[in-house]
Amino acid sequence: MSDKAVITCALNGVLTDPKQHNVPVTPEQMAREAKAAFDAGASIMHIHLRQQAPNKGHLPSWEVAVSKEIQQAIREACPGVIINHTSGVSGPNYSGALDCIRETRPEIAACNAGSLNYLKVKADNSWAWPPMMFDNAVEKVKDYLDVMNSVGTIPEFECFDVGIVRCVGMYHQVGMYRGPLEYNFVMGVASGMPADPELLPILLKLKRPEAHWQVTAIGREEIWPLHQRCAELGGHLRTGLEDAFYLADGKKVTSNGQLIEAIAACARRAGRDIASPAEARKIFGTKR
Repeated sequence: MSDKAVITCALNGVLTDPKQHNVPVTPEQMAREAKAAFDAGASIMHIHLRQQAPNKGHLPSWEVAVSKEIQQAIREACPGVIINHTSGVSGPNYSGALDCIRETRPEIAACNAGSLNYLKVKADNSWAWPPMMFDNAVEKVKDYLDVMNSVGTIPEFECFDVGIVRCVGMYHQVGMYRGPLEYNFVMGVASGMPADPELLPILLKLKRPEAHWQVTAIGREEIWPLHQRCAELGGHLRTGLEDAFYLADGKKVTSNGQLIEAIAACARRAGRDIASPAEARKIFGTKR
């Protein structure tokens, strides 16, 4: 168990529409929201990129220039902050994601470690969106790992299901990756692992023993017992407007800072202090 909890703020995500939810899009907005999260205890900012043209902020972007501008704005607002860059792309063309990592050299980047049928059903028993495959074949994972290794970026292995957790150990066994290990247990996607605290002990048995881990809990107020259990079991913590909009009491938030304040309280209730950016770099072994 790590005595200090590293907090990651997932600032905006890829699916959240700024016309419906208060998610940041522009560099200025990203920096402002990052500062609120940083002041509340977040040492790591997980960023997604959006198109910057008017009325296009709901669409993803893989422009290196956008990535550089957003990272610079966040770093200026939050001295010493660690950047965790998105990389998730469905389909065969993921060169833009690779270019962003290669050219901007973030300290950490997401590495989706396996494929998932990404599904959700509405109350009327119809699909919430057309069924889709979030495809992450071994060859694709290797391409990401090769680029991350070449620029000194630590992969954060995103695991949406139990079998994907086991795959990470196999990637290590065959030599696809041999650096510091970080697991991110993504829980709450309707077709993936449920946001159930009782699942955590099983996941901890399946990860490599030396690896750090955290939970991404997706949902409404029901996810907060999972965050609390994660803190109690020694995991690192993540929340933000990518993952949730509601506090444990059902109140809807308007800023990432409110979510980070709440998750920092989970750590303190578990008897743990919050890691500073410098302490987070030491814990995770970042090279920059």
